[in-house]
Amino acid sequence: MRAARFHGEGRITVEEAAEPAPSAGEVTVRVVACALCGSDLRPLRRGWPFAPGHEIAGRVDQPGHAQHGQRVAVYIPVFCGRCEACTRGRTHLCESSRELVGWQRPGGYAEAVAVPERCLLPLPDDVPDHLAPLLLDTIGTTAHGVRLAHRLVQGGPALVLGAGPIGLGAILVLRRMGFGPISVVDPVAYRSGFAATLGAAPISPEAAASGRYALVVEATGKDAARQVALEAVGVEGVILQLGESDAWSVTETRSIRLKDFFLLRSFYFPIGDYAANLELLRADRADYARLVDDRAGLDGLEGLFAAFARGEKLKPVLAPGR
Repeated sequence: MRAARFHGEGRITVEEAAEPAPSAGEVTVRVVACALCGSDLRPLRRGWPFAPGHEIAGRVDQPGHAQHGQRVAVYIPVFCGRCEACTRGRTHLCESSRELVGWQRPGGYAEAVAVPERCLLPLPDDVPDHLAPLLLDTIGTTAHGVRLAHRLVQGGPALVLGAGPIGLGAILVLRRMGFGPISVVDPVAYRSGFAATLGAAPISPEAAASGRYALVVEATGKDAARQVALEAVGVEGVILQLGESDAWSVTETRSIRLKDFFLLRSFYFPIGDYAANLELLRADRADYARLVDDRAGLDGLEGLFAAFARGEKLKPVLAPGR
């Protein structure tokens, strides 16, 4: 089969690789779509030992298996199903395995990938291949975080910091869950302009920091955005941290110190959220479809990533068969 190799410094080649060799309890999935994610900019910069890619949709290719031929999305945490976290439904927080498909094991920037059976999420016929990956990070990760925040704040003005795929997904989820008005901060005109078409008002970081928001979604992983989040959150409001970074540093100011607020960190989503995430996609399908603004085959992946890294694409998708 063919698979992408990430060499670092933005260089990607497509090479012949061995076919997946599924272990017991695993199957081969032929990849039909794998969405690009901002977190994949790390392997793009640093290089990676195997093909990354963690927002995968495909078809089970395991003759004789009960799910052979079935269309699926891939749940990336390789959970055990037995530990306390799993038995309580928190499969994304499995205590026995911290492996993630596309990170600690080969992912979807390839023609095929080996996937644990319990990580197969059946795709209904009304979800097309190119939109299926949105059920994972763009909807799944953001919706889980907003659901957690909803336990503390049930509505009100919201601020989204970063209009990449997670930030744009957050705008749609916030809108559907009754938050508003929604403001957004992003320095890239293309992304902030698109956010405006979803109903979020683009504002400056300075204007955001002087606001008082019931819910602030930090979707960049950047120190500057985290500083704004701490300044912008209102009394007894919530900061939902979705952006990732290796380390972070902020300055505690007087306006931060003299208020009560909640800081909430959220990671991915429990597998039990899948049905609800499907309903979110169905409810706002036309807007989610607009996020997928480009598609390419494996030979076009390097160019697709270059445009994505420059902020010229919102949620491009690799389609290995193109």
